[in-house]
Amino acid sequence: MKDTIEIRWHGRAGQGVVTAAVTLADVLSSEEDIHVQAFPEFGAEKRGAPILAFNRISKKPIRSHSQVYYPDIVVVTDPSLLSMVDVSSGAKNDAIFLMNTTFDISLIREKLSLGDKKIYSLDAYTIASDELGKAIPNVPMVTALVKVTGLMEIDKFKERIRIALSKKLRPDVVEKNMRTIDRAFKEVKQG
Repeated sequence: MKDTIEIRWHGRAGQGVVTAAVTLADVLSSEEDIHVQAFPEFGAEKRGAPILAFNRISKKPIRSHSQVYYPDIVVVTDPSLLSMVDVSSGAKNDAIFLMNTTFDISLIREKLSLGDKKIYSLDAYTIASDELGKAIPNVPMVTALVKVTGLMEIDKFKERIRIALSKKLRPDVVEKNMRTIDRAFKEVKQG
């Protein structure tokens, strides 16, 4: 792992984007010698408005509290944002992109001029709809992010996310989320 990894999440209000960033931080905060931040950038947006959330993950204490301008990782939870927002803005040369999409990744690579940057995709809407009954992509996207970055072993991740989700969800909903995790881990693919 680099000394510090900066993540920028692009999504829409009401999709759990801020919750995804907070969940990632919650799960990673229990790791020894790892410091994490999670914070949103939004105003009085209505449900469905584009929003941003951010994570910083570091081996050293984090002193910066500004927005992430030059992300190492860009996560896009809503594919409609690709035609509205420049999700690649400021992304480092070796940035990783994780997209919730069923679109052809080669077309996305071309549209965003991503060259040979790593792109991963996942149909998080379908996974969440099938398993939860709601198209909320946050848990599948966090899972895919953990897998493609290797930030944590999947068994440890599942154990920690179960604990985090159990604090706020009914046991049956936690189990449904665990199924989304299994599917997301299997279905994320490199494009």
